[in-house]
Amino acid sequence: MLTGALLLSVAATAFVPAAAAEGPTVTTRYGQVRGKTSGTAHSFLGLPYAAPPVGTLRWKPPSPPARRPGVRDAGTPGNPCVQHVRSSPWGNLAGPGTPSEDCLYLNVHTPAQRSLQRRPVMVWIHGGGFTVGSGAFYDGGTLASRGDVVVVTLNYRLGAFGYLAHPDLAQESPQGLSGNYGLLDQQAALRWVHDNIAAFGGDPGNVTVFGESAGGGSVCHHLVSPRTTGLFDRAIAQSGCGFPLPTHASQQNRGRTWADSLGCADVACLRAKTADELLTASTGPTTRWTPNVDGRVLPLQVPDALESGRFHRVPVLQGTTADEGRLTVATTYDLAGRQLTAADYPVAVRALHGERADEILTRYPLTDHGTPAEALGAILTDSQFACPQSRTAGLMAEHTPSYQYEFADRHAMDHLNLPIGFPIGAPHGSEIRYVFGGVAGPPAQRALSDRMLDYWTGFARTGVPHAVNAPRWKPFPKVQTLAPEAITSGVTFPRDHRCDLWDRPAS
Repeated sequence: MLTGALLLSVAATAFVPAAAAEGPTVTTRYGQVRGKTSGTAHSFLGLPYAAPPVGTLRWKPPSPPARRPGVRDAGTPGNPCVQHVRSSPWGNLAGPGTPSEDCLYLNVHTPAQRSLQRRPVMVWIHGGGFTVGSGAFYDGGTLASRGDVVVVTLNYRLGAFGYLAHPDLAQESPQGLSGNYGLLDQQAALRWVHDNIAAFGGDPGNVTVFGESAGGGSVCHHLVSPRTTGLFDRAIAQSGCGFPLPTHASQQNRGRTWADSLGCADVACLRAKTADELLTASTGPTTRWTPNVDGRVLPLQVPDALESGRFHRVPVLQGTTADEGRLTVATTYDLAGRQLTAADYPVAVRALHGERADEILTRYPLTDHGTPAEALGAILTDSQFACPQSRTAGLMAEHTPSYQYEFADRHAMDHLNLPIGFPIGAPHGSEIRYVFGGVAGPPAQRALSDRMLDYWTGFARTGVPHAVNAPRWKPFPKVQTLAPEAITSGVTFPRDHRCDLWDRPAS
């Protein structure tokens, strides 16, 4: 711990005086950067945390960025990583800029008001199925200023650029590894934070890594990775812990098959392809761009590592939304111009679950749901999100403080006015703007957002999700239900989501 005098010294020198028109200036290990001020927060955008992974560095672990003379303008985000630009209910997830291989940038948001003490740091890992998204899509200014924390958002390599495994790449690696470059990018960003965040008024000894969907899964991957020791002190996984991953061998086989489809017998041929050529070839029904269990970056499947206690013993907060699966149903059916009918429902369930379909249809009869879409959404919610996350929360609770939530604002997405023939409820991703403080709805929704922002930043500050003037959040097996009507705590979550059905292995 630093002495009080040193804390005062750091606080006084963190921001070099600069003209208001120029914006705040900070000195990092890689040179000076000049940000901008907007209302109650400073932002420093487009800061390189690694060298551009281009040319011979394509499909290589990230290397440190070059030191830059002079003052870098940090008023504009860096380009997002290569991806297909796709619309979503929330807009273009790629965010500002043109997708590029030169994309390993992060953004720092700090309260504009100075502090005599270093602030907790929250590092956000975006979702998007490991194929889309960017850090700059998420504005951390409100979270930083209202929560009195430093917020970092980041890009990481996506799709084939981030997760191609291939025997040639394993041969290049001293440890025989390939794939997982996107995870290594995230870890490089965490090291950058450890080394530089004090200059922005952040505390490198109090870092919370948090993320949603693929970002939440990444958080849990870092929990079990030996390469992140000492890089973070708390973890928040939103709708994404414990997804099963392919083995290193199977992912390499997929990578070799994919390379063959491009007429490439080796990685040198792949490196000679343009980014656009690779991107075009990387989308298909048989491609799966995700991390793999390589024995080094990821030693084990996340549930296996948690069950054996082989993970970093830091406090963990995790949870899901009440209607996770309804967004998938809406995207597959209503937003694609068709509706799921009662006749379609058993066909869809059989396509998903094969021999288990009859048992599942018995447990999820249409008579229990308003529409076939809601019934299928409940199956997806429980099987893919609620029960796996409840299991990981329980496994963690055997070794470390573990807290679980369910976000249950059934009107969280009403403001989007989506052309959907069923209530979409609280689907996948609908809690994010509540955490970041971007809710402009009825008073009850704004109040819920305030409480959630306070819970999240309270957890970042102390390891306990405490918020003033909000109900106490008790550890697992209690589950905190977050709804505009009331914030409550209970133990019926596994029963409510039929986890006895989903927790046992398929026969």
